Amino acid sequence: MNSFKKIALAMVAAMTMGTLVATPASAAVMTVAVDLNGTANTTASSIATPASLPVPADNTVDATDALKFVATVDTGTAVSVTATNATIISALHTSAAPVSASSGSSSLTIATGTGITATFYVYTKTTAIGTVVISNQGTTLTYYVQGTAGKINTLSVSAPATGAAGTKQDIVVTATDVFGNKVSGKGLTASAWASSGTLDTTTATTGATLADFGTATFKVTLPATGFTKSLVAVTLTTSTDGASTVTGLTAPSVNPFVEIAIRDLAAELKTAQDALAAEKAARAADKAAADKAAADAKAAADAAAVKAAADLVTANAEIAKLKAEAVIAKAAADKALADAIAKATADAATAKVASDKAIADLKSAFNSLAKKWNAKNPKAKVALAK
Repeated sequence: MNSFKKIALAMVAAMTMGTLVATPASAAVMTVAVDLNGTANTTASSIATPASLPVPADNTVDATDALKFVATVDTGTAVSVTATNATIISALHTSAAPVSASSGSSSLTIATGTGITATFYVYTKTTAIGTVVISNQGTTLTYYVQGTAGKINTLSVSAPATGAAGTKQDIVVTATDVFGNKVSGKGLTASAWASSGTLDTTTATTGATLADFGTATFKVTLPATGFTKSLVAVTLTTSTDGASTVTGLTAPSVNPFVEIAIRDLAAELKTAQDALAAEKAARAADKAAADKAAADAKAAADAAAVKAAADLVTANAEIAKLKAEAVIAKAAADKALADAIAKATADAATAKVASDKAIADLKSAFNSLAKKWNAKNPKAKVALAK
């Protein structure tokens, strides 16, 4: 029994030692250092304080545009990164290896190999908040970035296509950078060509609130007379607020204008009334023509009905006449037939009498001769005719 216990204890000890050998050292938890152009950022891990990045309006992504991430991990492991509303690049722009605003991707995996760090950069072209999610060996960290709009690259205007003379119309101007982000707090100047409208104010500033962010509204009163259209042009109050032309990006367009056709409501009403009157007259003429056509058609139909009735009377009389003539003709035919039959019967009777007499006379003559023959030739008598 003691030997069995010793063997069991030895097995347990061996198993325990094997377990201790197989258990690896605890994995190092990933840490990440974040900086922008050499200045550390310690707040980007909160959505309330995203890292603020200028958009790469010069079409080169360099240290001032991209947030640098250095992840420290176990050697021989890989770091996975995914981004939304942002772009990941593995290196910054150099003249030898350009990195433009179209470079990079939304995901990247970096193998550390024999090292313990993975370095990458993130830039954004939008003012919407973006996320950067970094993962390594079960540890996941999330950071937030947000772009700041560049200079105004495009001014676009919208206004009603038409407006009544003497009325006030809104002209809404939207300012955007080269990536389509709205730009707030910039001055705009409007002018009406050749006094074709009166502006409430010739200057306005693009808004910064949720309702008017990046837009400004001018109000123009259309002339009551003398113009058929109002032409309003808009430009930047300060030219340096506008973007420069950059190779590879959309060219600036910051001098738009809007054209509003001016409606003369009184003239339009008169035209509409004249058109309505003409339409009513045309409809009245059409009705008169239709009524006459209907009356003519009814008269023709009535005349045709009268003629048809007269024709029917004539036809009925003709039919009655033909019927009477047919009756008379039948009676005459019946009489002629009866007369013919009677005559034929009489003629047949007369012929029969004559035939019978002739036969009787022949028989009498024959019998007379026969008798004479028989008297002379008693042995060769002939029979008498009956």
